[in-house]
Amino acid sequence: MSNNSKSLISILLPTRGRTLALERSIMSLIDLATDPTRLQFMLAFDNNDKESSTYFVNNIAGKINAAGSRYTCLEFAPIGYLRLNEYVNHCAQASSGEWLMFWNDDAVMQSANWDQEIQQHTGEFCCLRIPTHNLHPYAIFPIVPRRWYELFEYLSLHQLSDAWISQICYMLDIMKNVNIRVLHDRHDLTGNNGDQTFENRRMLEGDDKDPKDFNHVTWRQRRFNDAVKIHDYLESVAQDSQWFKAVLEHKQDPWAKMCSSEFDPNQQLKQYKVALQ
Repeated sequence: MSNNSKSLISILLPTRGRTLALERSIMSLIDLATDPTRLQFMLAFDNNDKESSTYFVNNIAGKINAAGSRYTCLEFAPIGYLRLNEYVNHCAQASSGEWLMFWNDDAVMQSANWDQEIQQHTGEFCCLRIPTHNLHPYAIFPIVPRRWYELFEYLSLHQLSDAWISQICYMLDIMKNVNIRVLHDRHDLTGNNGDQTFENRRMLEGDDKDPKDFNHVTWRQRRFNDAVKIHDYLESVAQDSQWFKAVLEHKQDPWAKMCSSEFDPNQQLKQYKVALQ
């Protein structure tokens, strides 16, 4: 396959305070790809985390080049985990891939030919979901077409980007599972990587009266507005949007699939189910 911008998968990867884990994560993607020349790593480093960026230059960059993949490093004044979505949005802006893949420095790819699995959906406007986290219904590592960023000039307006994108996609019925396995080697899931980066990851979720909380009415309305804009785009390209039309007519529960036994067999989101505003 020709290695042009239309075949690239841009891997959006903010990282802080990790060296060996970052190397393991990146090399798992390269080693298990059908064609590593399809991969574009978009790394976000804080400018006060020289250990991580120096380790990358000295130990990882050459391996990426040797595989025929490409990379871009972006440097930020630290904005912290509470504004994680801003790192990702900037990485997306600077990328050139047709697919934008959220990734973590504590994630490890486990499936061979994972890039080929993604490429099979090229031309579709959808979110590709890798089932993980005890079969959590969200796309924890969402993979979306570049057109998503082009529609909004952002991927997510909130820290919880996986939840942001997942809820919009369930509202629109454009969530698709892919046959890819990923180990999220996060401390609360595996006992590993219990470092300062993990300890400082405060989540803006759990108090819907807080204006910064993911489930505050303001953010719920913004996600609905984004869903409407994507719906209009789907209409313009003649992609089926009957599900969302039924949602707008109050004939369809927008969360029916998100909270179904198919996508949420362990009922991890049942207690958070909210009505469409």
